[in-house]
Formats: sequence, structure tokens, C-alpha cells
Amino acid sequence: MTSQRGESAALAATPVKKRKRLDKSHYLYIAVIVAVVLGALVGLMFPEAGKSLKPLGDGFIKLIKMMIGPVIFCTIVLGIGSIAKAATVGKVGGLALGYFMVMSTFALAIGLVVGNLIHPGEGLKLAPYDPNKKAATDSTVDFLLGIIPGDIPVLPTLLAAILVGFALQRMGAQGAPILKAVGYGQALVFRILVMIMWLAPVGAFGAIAAVVGATGVQAIFSMATLMVAFYVTCALFIVVILGGLLKIVAGVSIFRLMKYLGREYLLIFSTSSSEAALPRLIAKMEHLGVSKPVVGVTVPTGYSFNLDGTAIYLTMASLFVANAMGTPLDLGAQVSLLIFMIIASKGAAGVTGAGLATLAAGLQAHAPQLLGGVGMIVGIDRFMSEARALTNFTGNAVATVLIGTWVKEIDGGQVERVLSGSEPFNELTMIAGHGAPEEEAAPEKPVLANA
Repeated sequence: MTSQRGESAALAATPVKKRKRLDKSHYLYIAVIVAVVLGALVGLMFPEAGKSLKPLGDGFIKLIKMMIGPVIFCTIVLGIGSIAKAATVGKVGGLALGYFMVMSTFALAIGLVVGNLIHPGEGLKLAPYDPNKKAATDSTVDFLLGIIPGDIPVLPTLLAAILVGFALQRMGAQGAPILKAVGYGQALVFRILVMIMWLAPVGAFGAIAAVVGATGVQAIFSMATLMVAFYVTCALFIVVILGGLLKIVAGVSIFRLMKYLGREYLLIFSTSSSEAALPRLIAKMEHLGVSKPVVGVTVPTGYSFNLDGTAIYLTMASLFVANAMGTPLDLGAQVSLLIFMIIASKGAAGVTGAGLATLAAGLQAHAPQLLGGVGMIVGIDRFMSEARALTNFTGNAVATVLIGTWVKEIDGGQVERVLSGSEPFNELTMIAGHGAPEEEAAPEKPVLANA
């Protein structure tokens, strides 16, 4: 009897493993995939019905446009503050920011080069977007679309944000409460944006149905071409550019580093966001042998300013939309778009929909007639989010090793022992040492704005 009671008590004390539930973002991802497939089927089988669903895509685009101004203002103001803060750390902060700017610009340029080589979206010849033209819709549709507020001009907003950011820097301690308030405002803005993104399946369904109904199978081939080209470009960027830099500067193989970060890649792939792996990257880079000060500055700053995958996505998607609308951008327009994206992409990390809003902002600022083509990107944006997140994450991991090497704050022997497997990473130690406030203060997390 006593033995039975002991066994019962032991069973009661044994924790029961609960079945892991899907994160809400997974349901959104699945819904977008289903919506894209259904939209393509409707467009192929019932072309006229598909074209009549265009207002669904237009309404979603108007909601995204509504958020462009607040997103750009909040992220640029906070971004300038973050740059100033990182620069005060000294040599490491200045070196990190310089490297991030160069690599982001390089990634944007690669996106432009690949986009000009493959000409994604060419031949679709969709109707240009004209905000002043009244569509042939019934009064109910006009009324519903008219409820959504108009957009705020992007370039004046960008200028105002830059001036406010530098003014807050000059105010010093007096400006800290205002900067904090802008941070709260950004949290509110992105909460609204996340809510809007739950309508992405509806917008994607309407946009894809309308495009396929108007152009047929060619639209599906064009979108597939863009996705494949983007994945190949990201893979080559990681292996050739980042891998080459890592080998030349630190003597480390990119494949060995990626194998070491294998669990983080699985986490990112399952969540479509590199933000989920931020604490683990900090812990693993310290275990690899990079000093804590270098990791503490480089990783959080890189999550806001070193977005190689997002940069490639923004330029390739812009060229895709321009070609699809039958109005390809000339070299001057592409260069000015690249300069705008260098600044605006600094707020496109971590939150679903921020990259889409930045893309819409760039097109609205340089070629408003192309904005209607963003509806096609809505349908395939989620398919490219994993490649963006994985490229961003790898770029920050490589940057940490490179900067640690440049400032001589990395233990080469430790790097070899860790990557060879002789000194494996202790998952339990990582959990205990990071995220336990009573043992060690958690590294400050930047305010993130895509993924």
C-alpha cells in the first residue's frame, strides 16, 4: 500500500509535458498560403469574378499606406537616438555602425543588380495606380474604402523625423522623456500594424485573384521567379560575401559557424523572425569567445541597423512591382530609391508588416503610380520572410565575429574549441545565465520595427 502511495506521489510530482501549441503567427502564415492558392484558382477559373475582387486588395493597401507616416516617423526618431547611444560606447560602436551602413548599402545594391538581370514581373503590364481615379465600383465599396484615412506624405515625414531626432540629441537629458514617449508611440503604431496584418489573407486573396484574372498563369510564374531569385540571392550573399569576409578577416568557415547556430536557424525558420533568437545569439557569441562588451553593443545594434536580407528584399521587390506595372525604373530613380531605402530600412526589423510598409513608403515617395503593385507582394511576402530573417541573423552573427577580430576582443582558441565541438554550448547554463534578473541584468533590447 505504501509502495502504491509512493508511486502515485512520484507520478503526481512528475511534470506532464504539455503539447506545444502553434503560435498565432503560424495561423496567419497558413491563412495567407491558403488565400494565395484560392485567389490564384479563382483568377484562373473565373477571371471576371477574380478581377471584381480587386477592392479587397486595394483596401488592404490603403490600410498599409495609412501606417506609413507613423512608422517612418517613430522608427527614424528612435533610430537616430540609437545611433547616438551606440556611438558613445566608443571604438566598438563606431566600427559596428560603419560596418552596418556599408553592408546594408552593399546588400541593397546587390538586390538592384539581380533585379536588373532577371527583370522579375516583366510582361504583366498591370494598370498603374492612380489615387485620383474613381474605380468602377458600387457605392457600398466606395463608402467602405472611403472610411480608411488618407496617407501622409513620406519625404516630408522623413525630414521632420530626422530633425526631431537630432533635436532630441541636442536636448540631452531633457529629451529623454520625449524619446521614451516616442518609443511608446512606436509600440502603439506597430500594435496597430500587427492588427492590420491579420487582414493580409483577405488582401492577398483579392489582389492575387485580380492579378491572375487579368494576366492568367503568367502572374504565377512571375511571382515564383521573384521568390526563387530572392532565395538564391540570399544564399549566395551568405556563402560568398559574408563567408568570404569571415574567412579572410577571422579565418573562420561560414559553414562551421552556421552549424554551430543550427538550433537558432530552426527557431527562426519556425517563427519567420530573427528577433526570437536574439537572446540565444548573445549567449552563443559570448560562448564562442567574443568579449561581452563587443557582443553587448554589436548584436542589439545590428538587429536594428544590419538588415542584409531585408535590404535585398526591398530593392528586388521594388523592381518587381515596377516591371509588373509596365513602368521600369531608370538608373537615376533606382539610385534615389536605394538612398531612401538605406535610411528607411533601419526601421524594418522584428515586426510583421514593417518591411511591407517600408516597401510601400519607398514606392510612394519615388513612384506613387506603382503603389497598386504592392498587392502582389502581399501574397508572396510571407514566403520570403524566412529567407529575410535567416539572412539578417547570419549577417549579425558574422558581424559580431568580424568586429571582435578587428578590435582584438575575441579568443581564437575558444573559437576553434567551440566550432570543433570539443567545448559544446550548455543550453541549461544559457537559460540560467540569460533572462534571470537576479543573476545578471539582461542586455538592453532595442526597439525593433521586419522582418
